Amino acid sequence: MLQVRDGAGETLGVLFDRYQTPLFNFYSKLTGDRTLSEDLVQEVFLRILKYRQSYSPGTPFRAWVYQIARNARIDHFRKFPPQTTLKPEMLPSVLPTDSAQQQEIELLQRALQQLPEEKREILLLSRFQELKYEEIASLLGCELNTVKTRIHRALQELRKNFHQLTRPNMPKQAEAAAAENFPPRGDGHEV
Repeated sequence: MLQVRDGAGETLGVLFDRYQTPLFNFYSKLTGDRTLSEDLVQEVFLRILKYRQSYSPGTPFRAWVYQIARNARIDHFRKFPPQTTLKPEMLPSVLPTDSAQQQEIELLQRALQQLPEEKREILLLSRFQELKYEEIASLLGCELNTVKTRIHRALQELRKNFHQLTRPNMPKQAEAAAAENFPPRGDGHEV
């Protein structure tokens, strides 16, 4: 990034190769829109060139680029407020061969899409983009403990959403037992 900052624009290709896929995955999981995600990734790299002088040596590049990515997404939705509900296109890069595992992944993706945007974003940054909590705190402009609390709450809500999506498939007796954290009972002849 220091070379790009100093005017060697051709080295932007190296950064593009390294960050294009993670940024695309971040956007696609956040927006559920493949085309928009591709457009936003392009916008990030245009902004890297435009704002290259604002990059400070010693600043972690990954945190800086995700700040640009967040701002590009926020600016886009200010100009073009979403008109429809999100349609997830969040297939993992390696598809499981087991149909039960595939169904579980699809349910988890739906549960993730049901989270409010700020909770979905913090989970994506920490779990999918693997940013350190300190980097996320710097990115969001908050304390480290606040990040930990937000991630914990987002995970709790994700777990709740996931269980709600799996419950329609449960028989009533099993659902009641799961709510009480007891195993389902037999055929009514308990001892």
